Parts: sequence; C-alpha cells; structure tokens
Amino acid sequence: MTGLVPALRNLAVAATALIAVAAVPVPAHAKPEPKAPDGFVALRDVDPTIIQEMRYFTPHNFVGEPIDGYKKPMCILTEPAAKALHKAQRTLLRKGYSLKVYDCYRPQRAVDQFVSWAEDLGDVRMKAEFHPHVDKSRLFEDGYIAAKSGHSRGSTLDLTVVKLPALPTRPYIPGEPLTPCFGPKSERFPDNSVDMGTGFDCFDTLSHTDDPRITGKQRANRDLLRGTLTKVGFVNLPEEWWHFTYKPELFPDTYFDFPVARRSLNGK
Repeated sequence: MTGLVPALRNLAVAATALIAVAAVPVPAHAKPEPKAPDGFVALRDVDPTIIQEMRYFTPHNFVGEPIDGYKKPMCILTEPAAKALHKAQRTLLRKGYSLKVYDCYRPQRAVDQFVSWAEDLGDVRMKAEFHPHVDKSRLFEDGYIAAKSGHSRGSTLDLTVVKLPALPTRPYIPGEPLTPCFGPKSERFPDNSVDMGTGFDCFDTLSHTDDPRITGKQRANRDLLRGTLTKVGFVNLPEEWWHFTYKPELFPDTYFDFPVARRSLNGK
C-alpha cells in the first residue's frame, strides 16, 4: 500500500494537467478570403494607360475613411468590360484625353459599410462636400444608397475623362475644410478630370447626366464620356454621369464579396 499512494497522487497530477491543457482555447483559423471566378481581370493588365484613382481605398469619399474590402488601389472588372474600356480609351487617346476610373468592382462588404454609414444619422463629417443639400435620412428613399450594387457584379464602374497631359490629383487630407461637390470647378476639391459640373459621388440632382442646368463645356464633357462609352457597349445610369455598366453582364445575378486585391484573381 505504501507505493499505491504516491502512484495515485501522480495520476491525479497528470489528470489535472490534461484537464488544464484541454481547457486552453484552440486558436481559431482565419477563414480564407473568397476568390474571384474566372472572367475577372485587373484593368491594368488589359490597358495600363487608363488612369486609376481608386477613391474608396482612401478616406476621400462620402464615408470619410477607407472602405472595407479595398486591400489595394486597383480596378478589377469582368474581362469583357475591361476590353471594351480599352477600346474606348484608344478613341480618347487619339483626341488627347484619357479615361480615369474612380471605382470598379466593389465587394458586398463595402456596400454593407455604405448602408451602415447611411443608417448612422449622426455621422455627417463629409456632408459639406458630398451631400450638402441632402439629409442622411433621405439617402435610401432618394436612391443614393442601396443594399445591393451593380458594382458587385463586376461589370459596372465609375469614371471620368482627363485632358492629357495629366497632373496627379493631390491627396485629400482628413479634416481639411470641405467645399460643395456641385460648386464651380475652381472651388471644388481639386481633380484632374475635365469639368463635369459636379465632383464624383455628388449626391445632388445636378449629377443627373442630362440635368438641363449643365450646359456649355460641362455638357460637352459629359457627352464625350457617355458617347465614347456607349459606342463600345456601356449603358449610363441617368442619375450619375460617372456610372456605367457594360452589357451584357458576364455575371448578371451574382453579387461577389472577394476583396479588391491581386491575390483575389486566382494567381493572374
């Protein structure tokens, strides 16, 4: 019996140690990010001459901070849309202009962030620039924000026209004074785009492509953008002069959520 007590004591210690080890939480493995299916490409691989100023990678947007899912400042599109954009770019280059994209494929998580921002009526830090005349309580009703976006299907993009040679747009400094997006071009945030009458993502009826208040050079610039893109298969959203969708869409019914990053493109 004298040897039995130490043996039992050792067994109890070992059991306690095993229980302690079992109680330690096992680190959770991060869920792998989704990948883009075949059919998506980086625009720069199709046409490196198109200027890219990806606003949602930066804090200069209506939310006021970089947007979820934008891991890199790059434009991703379905291949048919990218090839059509390349044709449009060749036409504009011959005239001394270039296309500039602000946004292309947009992950669903980014759209979800827009919805959350719109529901937070107290966050008006960017109102003075992007929606001076529109109260946040009306953003859903007026159609400026929605739970789904054609951008997430991969064939929709936001873009403008730049006169060549183009100087880069200066970076936005968070907290700097804001000016209305519909003001005269000399008073709006600097943009190397030609004058379209409003800035990009301006929540205002003046952004409607055919708004009758847009005349002269501003009208000519909007018509140049729309006319060039229409000829290669893009359709404009009438409420936004910058918003175009290539038809027919490669994925007309699927809203993707892979991040904007080179690694999302299946090693391409």
